[in-house]
Amino acid sequence: MPIEVGQPAPDFTLKDQNNQDVRLADFRDRKAVLLVFYPLAFSRRCHGELTEVQKNLGEYANDTVQVLTISVDSIYSHKVWAEQEGFDFPLLADFWPHGAVAEAYGVLDPDRGFANRGTFLVDTTGTIRFAEMNTPGEARDQATWRAAVAALGAGGTAQAG
Repeated sequence: MPIEVGQPAPDFTLKDQNNQDVRLADFRDRKAVLLVFYPLAFSRRCHGELTEVQKNLGEYANDTVQVLTISVDSIYSHKVWAEQEGFDFPLLADFWPHGAVAEAYGVLDPDRGFANRGTFLVDTTGTIRFAEMNTPGEARDQATWRAAVAALGAGGTAQAG
C-alpha cells in the first residue's frame, strides 16, 4: 500500500541521469515535489507518461514545484533515455539498494523487482498531499496531477487514493 495523504514523505538521496545527488529534503521550505515512480525505462507506457511530463513540464517544474521521476533503472540507462527522448527533468535511479525508495513509499512490486506507477505530491513541509498508485499496466491520468498541483498552489488540500 502506498503512503497515505497526510503522512511525512520519506527522505531519500538518489543519483540523477547526470550522476548528481538529488535529495528530497533539499526542496523543503522551497518547493513542492511531484514524485513520479515508473516501472522501467524504455518501456512503451513509461515512455508515453514521461513524454507527457516533458510536454507539460512548466506545470511540474517551476518556481513552486519540482518534478522528480524514479525507477529502479541505473543512472546509465537514464542518461541514454533522457538524451534519446529529450527529457529535461531528473530521472532518479533507485538502483541500489534495489528499489529501497519505492519500497519506502509503498509502491515496490517485490515479485517483479520494480515500482508500480506511484505518484505523490509532497508539500514544502515534507507532507504527502496527493497519492495514487496504479499497476504497471494501468495508465495514469496526469490531469489529476495537474489538479493536485493547482489545489496545493491555491492553498487547497489535494488528495487522491
